[in-house]
Amino acid sequence: MTKLSVNINKIALIRNARGNNMPDILEIASSCERFGADGITVHPRPDERHIRYQDVIDLRPRITTEFNIEGYPSPRFIDLVLKVKPHQVTLVPDAPDALTSNAGWDTVSHAAFLSEVLEAFCAAGIRTSLFVETNTRIIEQAAKLGADRVELYTGPYAEAFVHHPETAARPFALAAEVAHKNGLSLNAGHDLNLHNLKAFHEQVPYVEEVSIGHALVCDALYMGLEATIKAYQNCLK
Repeated sequence: MTKLSVNINKIALIRNARGNNMPDILEIASSCERFGADGITVHPRPDERHIRYQDVIDLRPRITTEFNIEGYPSPRFIDLVLKVKPHQVTLVPDAPDALTSNAGWDTVSHAAFLSEVLEAFCAAGIRTSLFVETNTRIIEQAAKLGADRVELYTGPYAEAFVHHPETAARPFALAAEVAHKNGLSLNAGHDLNLHNLKAFHEQVPYVEEVSIGHALVCDALYMGLEATIKAYQNCLK
């Protein structure tokens, strides 16, 4: 069964708006796990506008499922990941001022850089994943660089699903086959929600994990966190 990793960045954003510890990030992470999440994802950014670097350190001993840290591999980020040693690190090509991840790596142009970073994380025993789009050459190169997984950027799927739900997943299903053929495990994330997740899960094979934050937190405002996590898990059955 595909695992659900809950991205808690937006919870941290709410906390930071008031400058105190409400809501408590550590308690939220524990609650997500208790309510059925298979993992917790965080994405610390240089400006720390939501998850702070100290949050990542504090969360590590509290996580009882799987801890996934995603971000751009700056020297500070690399040092943090090597210190915390999560189960998985997901590398994204975000600019420091990016509002959200909205493109995948060009694994060909950045081959030398990514190879060096992946080697460092691999030596530390941390599973690696590269955030990519559905381009076959890019996925094949990710395997050559030594990544353990790729995470498919599903923003284009979500956009296409609104108007063409019957065909939106086709490029992702093909990309999944390419990843599998090249020995890569597969994750997915970005703009997946209760409207489009079930179809994606049914049509795209080999997906080990989906990482969902913004939509899940928005749904929790209406449904409550426990009911929302259960609803997302139902989409993955």
